[in-house]
Amino acid sequence: MKFVQIIDYKTDRFDGVNALMDQWVEKTKGKRTTSHLIMGKDRSEGSHYVDIVEFPSYEEAMRNSKLPETDRIFQEMVALCDGMPSFTDLDVVRDDQLNSATARRFFHEIAVGGNLDAIDEIFAADYIDHDVASEEESEVGSDVIRRDLTMWRDAFDFTFELDRQVADGDDVCLLWTWSGKHKGEFQGIPATGEQCTMTGTTIFRFQGGKIQEGWWHFDLMRLMRQLGAL
Repeated sequence: MKFVQIIDYKTDRFDGVNALMDQWVEKTKGKRTTSHLIMGKDRSEGSHYVDIVEFPSYEEAMRNSKLPETDRIFQEMVALCDGMPSFTDLDVVRDDQLNSATARRFFHEIAVGGNLDAIDEIFAADYIDHDVASEEESEVGSDVIRRDLTMWRDAFDFTFELDRQVADGDDVCLLWTWSGKHKGEFQGIPATGEQCTMTGTTIFRFQGGKIQEGWWHFDLMRLMRQLGAL
């Protein structure tokens, strides 16, 4: 179970606190168990700060707290604060990564499930598409997705296996394995009935809850070999 620690403190010397965190990150390389750190400043009170520190589990957080570097940096941090920082320990009971869920929805519900009506729900109208299989460097419009999906669905009965997914800020990256049976014309190749597979990576950039830009990289050469085109 993920574990989060919230550190609440006041200081007029935040630059010093920030420098201490840089030191801690450097000195705990290969030893720390922290997976995510956010430092926030209170808009209504300039000297009030809140740090949110995420760990894979409570046990990993305790291991991190026992590092001599952690103890030393904390003592120096206290010296820069107005009073003792307060700590709140939280077991994470719900963690909704909404952009990641939307990205998965594209692959499962739209691409495989065929609900093309949902394209406009999750893609921006001025979506920008970058596709390794396209002759254009980029294309604009959510209709690009509808056109390409229609072409793939007419040519193959396929599924996607999402092997890995990583979210970073507004970006969601997915590593996937595609499997499909060639049932219709594709790139001028008549239906062969071949069962084909390929791997690929998609990066979606989100804006305002919708997919604003996408990059598609996949092993098209492998697919063409399986279809007997090479």
